[in-house]
Amino acid sequence: MKTAQNADVRLREPILPTGRGVLSDGVLRALRACPGREGPLPSDGAVDETDPYSEDLHLALYLCYELHYRGFHDVDPAWEWNPALLGLRAGLERRFLEALRADTETRSRSADEAFAGILVEPLDGTGLSHFLRDEGELWHLREYAAQRSLYHLKEADPHAWVIPRLRGRAKAGMAAVEFDEYGAGSAGRMHSRLFADLMTDLGLDTAYGRYVDMATEGMLASVNLMSMFGLHRALRGALVGHFAAVEVTSSPASQRLAEAMRREGAGAAAVHFYAEHVEADAVHEQVVRREVVGGLLEEEPWLEADVVFGIESTDLLDARLGEKTLSAWRQGCSSLRTPL
Repeated sequence: MKTAQNADVRLREPILPTGRGVLSDGVLRALRACPGREGPLPSDGAVDETDPYSEDLHLALYLCYELHYRGFHDVDPAWEWNPALLGLRAGLERRFLEALRADTETRSRSADEAFAGILVEPLDGTGLSHFLRDEGELWHLREYAAQRSLYHLKEADPHAWVIPRLRGRAKAGMAAVEFDEYGAGSAGRMHSRLFADLMTDLGLDTAYGRYVDMATEGMLASVNLMSMFGLHRALRGALVGHFAAVEVTSSPASQRLAEAMRREGAGAAAVHFYAEHVEADAVHEQVVRREVVGGLLEEEPWLEADVVFGIESTDLLDARLGEKTLSAWRQGCSSLRTPL
């Protein structure tokens, strides 16, 4: 019986995706072998020669990070703490972080200034949620949900890593918001469960990791950002900034997405997911800004630059992903690597 139960659990783990270049192919080759028998991993030179925002680098990094979540079917769990793979991961993270710091260094100088940049929405309304509300068709909504499943099916998990690294008001505020994300103690109300219900309404597969092969480099980078911030204590300020940026911008965007789902007849669960976030995230925004960010900077004011970095990096990657997605849609093309 024990063997059968273990086999059932293994079958629920995601399968390995297809490689996209030297880096991701190298990681996949290693994960298919036993730790210690994998042969050489990609070199530091190969990492340095790769575009820090490329799909190859970000799939490789995603593979490394997923070992800390659910792992992969038929991949030895020992890979999670394999020294050689962790060394490669450190190189991938360094390349990504250097690019993010370079591309955000001329932005905000304080947390207040960074928040000011995302609290007021542009009047022209050209973002993804505006497009989906005003022009989006059902196939756009399905593509959007398929990509976002990489984030929403693990929505609260990377942020939970920061809780033991906080103190006082910041810890209490973070735990309160996370409690809501996990359904306030009810499995059926967990936000990841609500998103799976949305996917069902849209005729999508709810299996964790199902759409990794279709996801673009922009979506992989956005998911990797929160995993990277969450896994490193040194980046706890950046994780708080990232979390704050998500909560601050969520409510108005969710209102537009609920309208889009309603207009296209996507289904009650699809509408409910975003309608739930309109109210919940309006409250979360206040808690995160006053208690989590305010409490953190009261305890550790020297982390303000990291909080700003987290906010600005999130905004940067969201903008890059939005621009590429909208460019494809406006040409009548799929925004995914392969259409649904």
